[in-house]
Amino acid sequence: MRLDQETRQAESSGIQQRPVLRHRGAAPEGATATTDQVVEELPVALVFNGISHAVMMVTPRDLQAFAMGFALTEGVVGKPSDVYDIEVQHHERSVEVTLTIAQEDFMLLKQQRRSMAGRSGCGVCGVESLELIDTAPPRIAAAPLHDAVSLAPAIARAAAELGQHQHLMRATGGVHAAAWCDASGAVLRVCEDVGRHNAMDKLIGYLALERVDMTRGFVFMSSRASYELVRKAARLNIPLLATISAPSTLAIDVATAAGIKLVSFCRKDDCVEFT
Repeated sequence: MRLDQETRQAESSGIQQRPVLRHRGAAPEGATATTDQVVEELPVALVFNGISHAVMMVTPRDLQAFAMGFALTEGVVGKPSDVYDIEVQHHERSVEVTLTIAQEDFMLLKQQRRSMAGRSGCGVCGVESLELIDTAPPRIAAAPLHDAVSLAPAIARAAAELGQHQHLMRATGGVHAAAWCDASGAVLRVCEDVGRHNAMDKLIGYLALERVDMTRGFVFMSSRASYELVRKAARLNIPLLATISAPSTLAIDVATAAGIKLVSFCRKDDCVEFT
């Protein structure tokens, strides 16, 4: 399936106006009553073949892509073609996204089912046992994108271009971004959300729906590098994950096990490659 343009056009802007009192130092005239732009956050229920599986707190944009990305990165389906249909229903204070998936995947899902009451950027909350945490993914099949000479310029270009694509961030100051970059570092697509894992799922879902070869580019995140982000990249054979902030030890270990190049502290011309 491909992205439903009518559904995308009907989605929220992801921004609401809220009244505020703006204080500017010790100005004698006091606070000024005005409005400010605030990023939206709503519960989004993901329903697979009629069974509610997860509720995540999400910025209500790019929800078809989010649902597809979640299904792929959480291992609900093995490949994009296993998702037959995605329907988005907006309610007053929530959204329900219904996916129709292959029966084989649905049977496995029922066997391994977990209930997730997600917070912004929920990591592994809701996992029923330690054995279900996937810290040893198989090595990816993608070939390396860069050698020691070409890596830094590509990262520097991505870091320089990311800001101009962060529309929600400029408006609200409160969202994460996940960017898809080609091998040269050109930013081709950015998805934003209150949660970094949600932003990653939206990006991966978009790439899957648009049938982009995920072995031919890399993901650049505005956040730190968590275990969960690396694991999501590994499931889709993404060869490189770059982040603005620091990684965790588990993120480094999982990236090493999966054969993913992990680069962090990516700011201007500087970056750190964890080997």
